[in-house]
Amino acid sequence: MQQPTVKPKSPNFSSGPCAKRPGYNVAELQLDTLGRSHRSALGKKALGACCSETARILGLPEGYRVAVVAGSDTGAVEMALWSLLGPRGVDVLAWESFGSGWVTDIVKQLKLPNVNKMEVGYGDIVDFSKVNFENDVVFTWNGTTSGVKVPNGDWIPANRAGLTICDATSAVFAMELPWDKLDVITYSWQKVLGGEGAHGMLILSPRAVQRLESYTPPWPMPKIFRMTSGGKLTEGLFKGETINTPSMLCVADYLDALAWVDGLGGVPATIARSEANLKVISDFVAANEWISFLAKDPATRSNTSVCMSLTASEDQVKQIVKLLETEGVAMDIGAYKDAPAGIRIWCGATVESSDLLALMPWLSWAYQKVSG
Repeated sequence: MQQPTVKPKSPNFSSGPCAKRPGYNVAELQLDTLGRSHRSALGKKALGACCSETARILGLPEGYRVAVVAGSDTGAVEMALWSLLGPRGVDVLAWESFGSGWVTDIVKQLKLPNVNKMEVGYGDIVDFSKVNFENDVVFTWNGTTSGVKVPNGDWIPANRAGLTICDATSAVFAMELPWDKLDVITYSWQKVLGGEGAHGMLILSPRAVQRLESYTPPWPMPKIFRMTSGGKLTEGLFKGETINTPSMLCVADYLDALAWVDGLGGVPATIARSEANLKVISDFVAANEWISFLAKDPATRSNTSVCMSLTASEDQVKQIVKLLETEGVAMDIGAYKDAPAGIRIWCGATVESSDLLALMPWLSWAYQKVSG
């Protein structure tokens, strides 16, 4: 096969930090907060906007609260697990590395006594009919390292007794989420919005707030996790009064990304962009026998972190990834370190379909060159 001549305009297909939005220019950020206290009126206004604009653009139900927290999506999930779990049993669902990490935290760190672990391998998803909603339920919406997503929220009852705690970092702004069925939602800026790292977003339903105000965990609570004072929710946290000092440069970057989403037409537009990107890859996979989706069920195929297996050895896959990077057509597309050998191409809304269309012939070329 002859080497292709057309290259993607942006070769950045990393699954985190992800590609910046089309037309991004750091010089255009609103930077009047730099060098100012995050507790100044100006700083609070910007951080408050992170919370209020998130709620508005996502269309969160009345009474849901949004906070900017430390430690990216991981920090947000940890805050929820350490603050809320304990009064009920826990069903924890895992089908990739991050979900498995929450299993470890719940079983080995918190050492909770009544835990039902539902774990399956990469490419599969758990049997949702077996989830016990008398318990709190912890799960990822989209398996970033497996390319397997929850197809819908039909399995979650409206009258559940426990809380649903959802790590949705690579799903928010790219997939339809049933907000009324989710009590805790977490994500990070550097995924679908192509923002910067280190900051997490924590969204709580009124049911989650009620748990916080009625339950005190028996273990010591680090300051960075504390969301209550004197048995009452620290309301300021959900208005931009962060527990620790955030990067105001990253805050400006996040507000720029939110404005971009708003300008496109909101979440339906970013979902449509991501699904159009997945279609480019789906068409390519359908036309080439040597490449296949890691997700076995088409209904569970992620439209953000698209994971694929190749008819090639692990060493050959590494050669393909390296070759594409050397040619400057695809950066950071190797599978996650704990996942099966393969490639992972980010298809979130900040990626242009035209760049994916340009990449596909290069995938064929690299495969044929390496496999002989």
